[in-house]
Amino acid sequence: MLVDGFGRTIDYMRISVTQRCNFRCAYCMPNTPMNLGDERDDVPLESVLNFVKVAIEQGVKKIRITGGEPLLRSKIVEFIAQIYAFAPQIDIALTTNAFLLAPLAKPLKEAGLMRINISLDSLQKDRISCISKRDGLEKILQGIEEAHKVGFKIKLNMVPLKNLNDDEIVAVLEYGMQKSIMVRFIEYMENTHAKGGITGLKLSEILTRVRQKYPAQVFEKEIVGPATLFRIPKESVQESLGLQMARDYIFGVIAPHNDDFCKTCNRIRLSSEGKLIPCLYHDNAIDIKEAMLYGDTDEILSRLKLCIQNKPEKNDWGKNAISSRAFYQTGG
Repeated sequence: MLVDGFGRTIDYMRISVTQRCNFRCAYCMPNTPMNLGDERDDVPLESVLNFVKVAIEQGVKKIRITGGEPLLRSKIVEFIAQIYAFAPQIDIALTTNAFLLAPLAKPLKEAGLMRINISLDSLQKDRISCISKRDGLEKILQGIEEAHKVGFKIKLNMVPLKNLNDDEIVAVLEYGMQKSIMVRFIEYMENTHAKGGITGLKLSEILTRVRQKYPAQVFEKEIVGPATLFRIPKESVQESLGLQMARDYIFGVIAPHNDDFCKTCNRIRLSSEGKLIPCLYHDNAIDIKEAMLYGDTDEILSRLKLCIQNKPEKNDWGKNAISSRAFYQTGG
């Protein structure tokens, strides 16, 4: 079992398998060249698997595959199948922009993937193009449909940005209601790699937009996860959309600027460069690439424990703080 210096059990690993991405989202990597990197630059997946096995043996229960865009990895289905074969009890999840998802949904499901988080920042074609620099809405929606069809547990992630997509908060929420999929709104995380001049909405602002139409109330903090959950009575959904729902609709807001965001943090990250990151909002990291490449399990374990030891109590996200981390390397 991995326990940090503040008594938190670390049983969740987020693993970035590539920094490459086919989108250039305004809040992430808008000024990065489209031809960034090559698969040969990525840490080999068989080497990443060396780390995954050690982490699982130390009590890790959930692994989320991220990027960049993880579906750009040519052997991502085989990689997930190998994790599942090693430890079928592990909750394996993946975060994607869904542009490449539709033809891969069924193979990923058969490989052992359980959950998918999909970015959906707008339901308007021109806005997706503006935010991501990619004409991608049709393929995103196809990916969502196919993932839903094959039985994935899905969450939709939206980053509301002022004067870009903030007037679509309710529209995206209602899309989730119609599909019986949870929507999570993510506060924009200020970083030096984002487009200059963009501004996100904070939790209170997001709730104000929602409450203009729906009586959303706090439900609970996710037991394992960063979101605060809110409940909309099923009667309100039925009255507004005519949807017959068996239960109230639940949505989430991820608010890293809040003081209590770190209290139950149970995760660390492996970057696409082969570095262990104990906290997304601190600059410290531990290089583990060579140990993974050589399959040195003792050294992998030593560095993993050192990372846990270095995990801070809370992030240093001040009111005017701007992260220098490249989220496309760490998976956000």
